[in-house]
Amino acid sequence: MDDDEPRNVKELLVEAKDASELLVDVAYAAVFFNDEDLADEVEKLEERMGGYLRRLRTLAILAARSPEDAEAIESVLWIANAIDKIGDAASDIARVVTAKLGIPDALRADLRHADEVCGRVKVREGSQAVGATLRDLSLPTETGMWVLAIRRGDDWEFDPGPDSVVSEGDVLLYQGPEEGVNLIRAVAGAPPLPPAPETDAPPLSELDRAVDILVEMKNSSEAAVGLAYSSLLFNDRALAAEVATLEARSDVLHDELESWVLRASPEARNPDDLRGLLRLGAASEAVSDAAREMTWYVEHGEELHPVIGMALEETEEIGTETVVEAGSQADGRSLRDLRLQTETGMFVLAVQRGRRWIYRPRAGLVFQAGDRIIAVGPEEGAEVLEALCRAPQPAAETG
Repeated sequence: MDDDEPRNVKELLVEAKDASELLVDVAYAAVFFNDEDLADEVEKLEERMGGYLRRLRTLAILAARSPEDAEAIESVLWIANAIDKIGDAASDIARVVTAKLGIPDALRADLRHADEVCGRVKVREGSQAVGATLRDLSLPTETGMWVLAIRRGDDWEFDPGPDSVVSEGDVLLYQGPEEGVNLIRAVAGAPPLPPAPETDAPPLSELDRAVDILVEMKNSSEAAVGLAYSSLLFNDRALAAEVATLEARSDVLHDELESWVLRASPEARNPDDLRGLLRLGAASEAVSDAAREMTWYVEHGEELHPVIGMALEETEEIGTETVVEAGSQADGRSLRDLRLQTETGMFVLAVQRGRRWIYRPRAGLVFQAGDRIIAVGPEEGAEVLEALCRAPQPAAETG
């Protein structure tokens, strides 16, 4: 076995969890760019994740030496099965490209700017990125952008780690907030993108409405996965209940999507172009279903094996929760004002306000004292987020 290969259940669960989230991101990127090479890489990533899960199942079974052991390890196998389903759904998303199911080209821009921008930039000679590691660049904290992959010639490095070195000519595949695009382009030595021309938006067509629903399904399914992992990490039944709410909403949206696509068929130049939208809708719903399945133990108050929490604490991204305190920097300010993702690298999955939940909040959301924030991102970003939400401490009196 390679020294870098995961060796035990915890390490295998860490790798499978990280791979499942990466798979969905790369699969959607393949659709956004209509890139068959990226879609092929999704299949390779899924194979790798499948290998982790098969090894995990084998080790878990070997570890069960009694009925009590078997019952304890069952939750690990259950979650592994849900992760496997997320990988299958990501593969279905990528097949929209490889099977040439079709998406109208005019709609790709709408999909590409679904809450987060997905883009790519080539590293220029003399830029600050050349020769630097991703740790040195601190892109999530400095620009709000995550590097999903690095292409060097014909080779791809997916889910690059902090020690990955960037070279001249590398193409960075990134994802993050729109305001971070020109920041990461500056790091790579690329010129800024010009602002999009302001035009009067035409009336919404049937096809536009179908895409709007699909964008909501994509965002909802990604939020469901993030909240599902957070519910496992914190063993939080309230978060598990919100995953159930998102999954139910996904079912409704899928029904609406099918209806709008059927209505849109007369305006499509080629009705076959709409098959891709239906496939993406079904795959997004499958992601939400798998997220709901993952939370079953938490939702029903059943005990989770300790290795699950240990694994989730060691993943590349950490989950964090914090409460906005009165008088803190976050109190009364919006996500846009705080430049939260750009300044801390943290992505806000959801905000709980009283009994209400706001999923994947928009930039205009204004935080209020008492808001509970669920976010994911780098460890150092979690500390900055916590500081933003903490009320200033009164100065110590001097005698």
